Amino acid sequence: FDQWEEERYTDGSKWKFLEHKGPVFAPPYEPLPSNVKFYYDGKHMKLSPQAEEVATFFAKMLDHEYTTKEVFRNNFFKDWKKEMTPEEKSKITNLSKCDFTEMSEYFKAQTEARKQMSKEEKQVSKENERIVQEYGFCVMDNHKERIANFRIEPPGLFRGRGDHPKMGMLKRRIRPEDVIINCSKDSKHPKPPPGTKWKEVRHDNKVTWLVSWTENIQGSIKYIMLNPSSRIKGEKDWQKYETARRLKKCVDQIRAQYRDDWKSKEMRIRQRAVALYFIDKLALRAGNEKEEGETADTVGCCSLRVEHIKLYPELNGQEFVVEFDFLGKDSIRYYNTIPVEKRVFKNLQLFLENKQPEDDLFDRLNTSILNKHLQELMDGLTAKVFRTYNASITLQQQLKELTSEDNTPAKILSYNRANRAVAILCNHQRAPPKTFEKSMQNLQSKIDAKKDQLADARRELKSAKADAKVRKDEKTKKAVETKKKAVQRIEEQLMKLEVQATDREENKQIALGTSKLNYLDPRITVAWCKKWNVTIEKIYNKTQREKFAWAIDMADKDFEF
Repeated sequence: FDQWEEERYTDGSKWKFLEHKGPVFAPPYEPLPSNVKFYYDGKHMKLSPQAEEVATFFAKMLDHEYTTKEVFRNNFFKDWKKEMTPEEKSKITNLSKCDFTEMSEYFKAQTEARKQMSKEEKQVSKENERIVQEYGFCVMDNHKERIANFRIEPPGLFRGRGDHPKMGMLKRRIRPEDVIINCSKDSKHPKPPPGTKWKEVRHDNKVTWLVSWTENIQGSIKYIMLNPSSRIKGEKDWQKYETARRLKKCVDQIRAQYRDDWKSKEMRIRQRAVALYFIDKLALRAGNEKEEGETADTVGCCSLRVEHIKLYPELNGQEFVVEFDFLGKDSIRYYNTIPVEKRVFKNLQLFLENKQPEDDLFDRLNTSILNKHLQELMDGLTAKVFRTYNASITLQQQLKELTSEDNTPAKILSYNRANRAVAILCNHQRAPPKTFEKSMQNLQSKIDAKKDQLADARRELKSAKADAKVRKDEKTKKAVETKKKAVQRIEEQLMKLEVQATDREENKQIALGTSKLNYLDPRITVAWCKKWNVTIEKIYNKTQREKFAWAIDMADKDFEF
């Protein structure tokens, strides 16, 4: 990392030179074959190209739970009608009368055909390779750097997470006129496709994005960035975790201060202290993640309302219990019942006095006030730093408690359980995969078959031992040893399958990837792998290994967060 430290600029700028070719746009829509038909009210109806394209987005999702949700269907139908001709609008008035079956079957057949392709056929074509070489790299300060997502997302239907009120809306096609290019003044500027022009070309060396545009659903800005394995990305990652490690040195002092502040004569200080306690203890977000124009009723710690909590002096044998129930970031429900300190409980009772359900819980606090206070406590401190710190500390503690001298599958199960504890803390949920039940049945079939195989192997070993007692020669002795090894091998295979089943079941509704990629100091994982002789490939896939190359090079088995 010394090399990166030496190359950091002293004048505060991020880069001196940036050159790239711009984005790759989604290919134009290809109309469906004439034999794939759309039906309305039982009759074949030929759609205009614009209406047909949007219809295919729905058809591709026909088997998904989303297309059964009223909000999704209503939003889709409303946006689809905007793409129809006047004649289509007058005829198609009820989504329930639309038959997308043939379209759906056509796309399923295409997917199946891709699965059946040979390895050679699946290899990236020369044309794709040319595109990667041309658009997938940039030059930043004499370094050739890989670009993460140089292809602009094609149009489709917005899904959102949780019960998002905008699910089903049409994500419109991004065109050159929507795109802002960022590069050096003295570089070869990217050329837009013939007959088009960029929205803007700017030269901002204080940011690290190459291309940006505003998407139409929530009005949020999307970016094309450098690959996570790039030097700048790696350095920012390292700085993020080092900031969290700095918090470790002063967190006891901060906790002592907010505990004192629970007794303050000023209500604003009490509210700030209780909010900080929740951010620290429960890894809650501060509450300013809502996008401009967002209509979902999502909140964070500072924007909690009276209706989002319930207080129980005693519940299920525990004293001073708080029940949280609200929609957090991305409309993911946060539900938690937790005992708190008596003084926190008493303060909450005070904050609730004479308030209506729709009133703010912390009516004398907002994210600006909280963030200013956090900066005073420690330079660079934010609510996210608390999240990163608590996530990383939790992983380190859980790994120490759960890992034992066992086989590799059991160690990996321990790692995933530690990771899951973090994901639960950070409320990283997911819906169980559509194929979950089927894949579990397949896995159980493998376990049952392996148990049968083990029973057979044990019978053969028992028979070999009985034979050896009678004959007492080298050949029968060797046969016993061979059968013993076979039993051991099958036992290990069975254990691996059973561990896999446990792991899948425990993680079916928890998203482990978010915390692993964004909140856990990768040096903890690298150190654990080295200490317990687990290859890093068992924990991080290729992309993750590229992202965390700096940590893999840096951490030894004795690293402590």
